[in-house]
Amino acid sequence: MIVNTDLHLHSPFSMAVSKSMSPSALLETCIRKGIEVLGTGDASHPAWRDAWEGHTENEEGITVVPTMEVQGEGRVHHLILTESMEIAEAISRRFAPYSRTINSSGRPHVALSGGDIARIVHDEGGVVGPAHAFTPWTGMYGKYCSLEECYQEELPDFLELGLSADSSYGAGIPELVNIPFVSNSDAHSPSPLKIGREFNRIDINNETPAAVIESVCRGNILLNAGFFPEEGKYNRTACTTCYRQFHFSEAEENGWRCPHDGGVIKVGVRDLAEQMSTGPMSPRPPYLHTIPLGEIIQTVLGTSSPNTRKCQALYDEFIACFGCEIAVLTDVAIGEIAQVNPGVAGGVEDLRSGRITLHPGGGGKYGTFSLQSVEN
Repeated sequence: MIVNTDLHLHSPFSMAVSKSMSPSALLETCIRKGIEVLGTGDASHPAWRDAWEGHTENEEGITVVPTMEVQGEGRVHHLILTESMEIAEAISRRFAPYSRTINSSGRPHVALSGGDIARIVHDEGGVVGPAHAFTPWTGMYGKYCSLEECYQEELPDFLELGLSADSSYGAGIPELVNIPFVSNSDAHSPSPLKIGREFNRIDINNETPAAVIESVCRGNILLNAGFFPEEGKYNRTACTTCYRQFHFSEAEENGWRCPHDGGVIKVGVRDLAEQMSTGPMSPRPPYLHTIPLGEIIQTVLGTSSPNTRKCQALYDEFIACFGCEIAVLTDVAIGEIAQVNPGVAGGVEDLRSGRITLHPGGGGKYGTFSLQSVEN
C-alpha cells in the first residue's frame, strides 16, 4: 500500500505555532492535501496527547503516528517516532528528570546527549533521527561533524533532510549510506501551505503506526518530496542581519563576520553538505521538488497572499475537481488543469518540467521562485 506521509509538525504548545492547530483541523487538511499518514508532533506534551484522544482512529482514514521533537545537548533537535501514545508517554517520563519543560513546551529541552536520547527512545520501543539535520542553528551537522560524535554508539534510525536540503545533499556523505532520508513539513500551521509542503511516499503493509515506522526504518521509501533547497532560509551562506550571501571562502576570510554590518555569517546548507560529501553519490529514491499549489495560484493571479479570497476560491475549485492538492501537482493531466485555470496549468507544467527561476535564501531569509510561464 503506497501512502503519502508527513511525520513532523508542531502543536500550539510549541513556540510560534498557530492557535488553530488542532487534531480535527489537521485531519481536514490532510484530506485536502493528499496526506494519508500524519505525525501528531509534540506527543511529549500531556495536553496534546489528550487532545488526540478520539482522533487517532478517525473517519477520515488518516493513519496517525505519535511523534515528537526534543532539543538535546548543543541545541540539536531530534525527531522521535512511536507506535502509540503510551510509548510516547513512557519516553517523556524517562526524559522528565533531565527537562524542566517536558510538561510545558511542545518541543522540550532535554539535558541529554544525542546518544542518551536515542538510547532512551530505543529502550522504550521508539525510533529517532536528527531533525532537519543540515540546518546550521539546530541541526546535527550544524553542531557535530558526524553521526557518531552526536549519537555515540546509539546510531539513529533515519535522518530528516529539512527544508533547505534535498536527498542529493546527503547522498555523497559516506556515513549516511545506510541511513534512510525523510522529508517532512515541520509545519506550525494547519494550512495546506504548510502541511505536506514536504512529504514522503512510502510502501506499507498495513495502515498502522508500527507498519509506517517499519517502512521508514527499512528504507521502503519510494519518493521524497519537498521544496527546492534554494527556497530554504539557510540554503546559502549569508549574513544573519542583512542577508548578503557569500562564498564559503569569503566567509572564512572575513572570520564569519559580515564586512558590511558586522553581523554573523552563517554557513549555508549547500556549502555544509559540499564540505562533507567526500564519497560517491549513493542511490536514493527520487526527490520530487514541489511548490504548494496555493503559492502557484498566488503567483499566477498576482495577489499579495495565497490566503486572499480570490486565491482560496480557486484553490477550493481545484480540490473539488481533483480531490487533493498533491494529485494536482503530480498526477492530473495539464489539459485537465487548464480547464479550471490555464495560468495555473502553465505554472504546474513549469514545476513538473523544472522551468523555475530560483532566488536562493540564506541567513534566515527564505528563498523565492518565479514561474517562467508567468515571467513571459
